[in-house]
Formats: sequence, C-alpha cells, structure tokens
Amino acid sequence: MRYVVSDIHGEYGLFCRLLDKIKFSAADELFVCGDMTDKGQESVKLLQCLSAMPNARCLLGNHEYAFLKYYHSLFRTCRSEEEVLAKLRTYFPQPDGLRLEERDVEWLESLPFFIEEEEFICVHAGVPLDGSGRIIPPRKVRAEYLMNDRTFMRAETVPKDSKCVFFGHTPTRNICNRDMILAYVRDGRVGDRIQDYYKIHLDTGVWMGGVLGCFCVDTCNSVYV
Repeated sequence: MRYVVSDIHGEYGLFCRLLDKIKFSAADELFVCGDMTDKGQESVKLLQCLSAMPNARCLLGNHEYAFLKYYHSLFRTCRSEEEVLAKLRTYFPQPDGLRLEERDVEWLESLPFFIEEEEFICVHAGVPLDGSGRIIPPRKVRAEYLMNDRTFMRAETVPKDSKCVFFGHTPTRNICNRDMILAYVRDGRVGDRIQDYYKIHLDTGVWMGGVLGCFCVDTCNSVYV
C-alpha cells in the first residue's frame, strides 16, 4: 500500500502509532509532504527514523527550509564545523536537539521540493494554476511557492485536467473547523480511486493538539491517531 502524510512536526510518538495502526511494512511506501520538524519535541528523532526508512520518500517543507537557511548562515560566523553543529543542536528542544548529526543535515539537503508519480503529485503547500485553470508543472515553479502557498488550499481552487495533488502546510481546521483530511472529489466521480480526486489536503493540525492522519493512495481511505 502507498500512504501520504504531511506536517508531522516532531510528533515522533504519534507517527510511530500511525505506522502501527496501518500495519506499515517493507512492502508499503510512505510519502511525506514536508514539515517533519519544529513545534513538537522530537524533530531530530523523527528525521532519523524517516531517513533510515528505505520505503519513505520525503520532501522539504518551509520548516526544514528555514532550518537549512539557518545552517548555511552559521558558516558566516562560526569558526569550525564543530561550532556549527553545536549551534545547530540548540535549534531544537532538548534533549532531542543533542541527537542531531551532520548526516541528518546532509539528508535534509538531499530532499526534493516535490515528488511526482504517475497518478499524483506531492508538494508541501500548493502549486499555481495557469490562465486556463491547469496546474503549472512543479519543476517550473519557484521552491518558495511550493512551500509557502496559501491559495491552493481554498475550496474554490479547482485544478483542471491534472493529477491529484497532495499537500499540507495549513491545518484543515482553518477551512472546516475539524481536524480531518479533506479529499476533493472530481465532479461525477465516486471517490474509490485516486484518479477521482483533484487535490487532498493533509495537514490535520497535530501541533495544535489535533490528530495525525494519513491517506492511503490505493484504498482512498484516511487513517488517524
């Protein structure tokens, strides 16, 4: 099975519970739409878990991007790589921050800004539409837009003739007053295949005391912990 999740925000314990609930195995695949870090207490532990999973495919969210910008800024003021790492370890809550290693930063730097599969696209915040209402291919869009857009989440934003787009970034409670995944079905479709959806909003607001949810691409069902 293929699953998609977003905005885990350092909630390592909930993430492990979610994997247990869906009985995630080596035969499955997990797509993570960014914002793995910040707000929660175990960002580094979560990053290390995800980077060790061969069947997890992650992309950068605005929180990881901000961390990497801070990382590069340190080279202008620090005298050694050891000093850079020491300062980086204070970026996250303790004692979790002490777990951070250089290989964790290198892994983050290797991540893409979007993932495109045959049936769907994963971004962190959204993609722009052209004048005819079709999505502009993510490879042609500035990374900052993919990570920070606040318009794609609107219910009235309906991409035409596109693959399904998975995204997060903004808690869905801002739209429906509930912590739930919002799956938008195309007109005249049933909703039992991923092709029936034009976009799926994944951010269930876990950092605000909400739930953590994921969407199964193959069954089109949402699962929560």
